[in-house]
Amino acid sequence: MSEYTVLYDAPGPRARRRNLIGGIIATVLILAALAIVVKRLADQGQFDAELYRPLVDPHHEYFQDDWRTLGGGLLNTLKAAALAIAFSVVLGTLLGVVRMMLGKVSRLPLVGVMELLRGLPVVITIYFAWRVLPEVGVDLSGMPGGGGLWYLVIGLTAYNMVIIAEILRAGVLSLPAGQREAALAIGLSPVGAMRLVLLPQAVRTMLPALISQVVVILKDTSLAAVLGLYEELLRRGNLLGQYFNNPIQMLFLVAVIFIVINYLLSRLARW
Repeated sequence: MSEYTVLYDAPGPRARRRNLIGGIIATVLILAALAIVVKRLADQGQFDAELYRPLVDPHHEYFQDDWRTLGGGLLNTLKAAALAIAFSVVLGTLLGVVRMMLGKVSRLPLVGVMELLRGLPVVITIYFAWRVLPEVGVDLSGMPGGGGLWYLVIGLTAYNMVIIAEILRAGVLSLPAGQREAALAIGLSPVGAMRLVLLPQAVRTMLPALISQVVVILKDTSLAAVLGLYEELLRRGNLLGQYFNNPIQMLFLVAVIFIVINYLLSRLARW
């Protein structure tokens, strides 16, 4: 008897054989590419123990200073990410609710602003906050953490609050229409129906997408290193790599730290 799945027909013996052959060929090509990369790195001395000693040898004179510097960068990254996530979730929820509560005509200006922010690369919003806000008299240098932190947070929030608003709106629109009708039938106002009935269900439905966006916000803090406005983890890793002339090793460590944090966030979403 033929086996079927929801999205496509299950492959037959011939298709499975082709998939197996294709998988083997792809694996061989990937392994060959990795072998070439490893050989090139070895030829350039990138596996010399001296390049790793500042990171792994506790007896190295700069070992503690290196990890203290990276730890401070990680703390700065988490601080910026936490602020951006909090503001993005709060403002994104408000934007999403306001957009859904307004009429078709009255929400057009809001939709226009949201589409503008959503269409901009996030690095542009960060750069805009960093360069334009001081020009119009918004000086954040006296804020706790310094101006660089808040320009980064503002740039990340401007972009991600729109994305979160769209995620929540999609979650509400995915609910059966009877949910809103039942809430109104028992005497709730439209705002009460949104707050007490629709939003809690939408948040639960869209939680995986929200956690994915939180991971994106955390990773996007590294864009501050491109502009040099805030010493987060990637920026400090770059500086240490230049000082010790081992940028590959330092950036590899930074990548591992990001992977571990993002993996923990994904496990949280799964839980």
